[in-house]
Amino acid sequence: MNSTRRPISVYMLIIVLIFQVFGAFYGGITLVIDPSGNLLQMPLSNLEGSPFKDYLFPGLILLFLLGVFPAFVAYSLIKKPTWKWANKLNIYKDQHWAWTYSLYVSIMLIIWIDVQIMLIGYGAPIQIVYAFLGIILLVLTLMPQTKNYYLFN
Repeated sequence: MNSTRRPISVYMLIIVLIFQVFGAFYGGITLVIDPSGNLLQMPLSNLEGSPFKDYLFPGLILLFLLGVFPAFVAYSLIKKPTWKWANKLNIYKDQHWAWTYSLYVSIMLIIWIDVQIMLIGYGAPIQIVYAFLGIILLVLTLMPQTKNYYLFN
C-alpha cells in the first residue's frame, strides 16, 4: 500500500465523512428518541404512502448505516488497519478496503436521499445539501490522488 504523505483529497474525504457522521448521529438519535419526528419538526404525514408508520426504522438506518459505519470508515481511512475480516466485502482487491468502504458510504448516502425524495417528496433544503454531500464524497473517493494513496503496490 502506498505509504507516501496523504494527499489533500484524503484529508478532505475524511473531513466530509466526519461531517456526515455528525449529521447522521444527530438525525438518527433524534428519530430513535422521538419516532414521531416532532423533535425534528417532521410530521408523520410525510410517511404516508411509505412502508413506515413512524421514523424509528429510518432513524436506525440513518444512525447505523450513515452514522456509525461512516465513522468506522473515517477511522479506517486514517489508520489503514489490515483487518482480514473487513476485506471480505471489498470488491476492489487492489485497493485498501477502507477506500472501497468510502465508496460504499457515498453510494448509500446518494441512494438514501433519492429514496427519501421518492417516498416523501422534496420538502427541505437539507435534502439537497446531503445529496451534494454524497456526490462530493463520491468525487473525493474517486479522485486519482485518493485512489492511488489507498492502492496496494
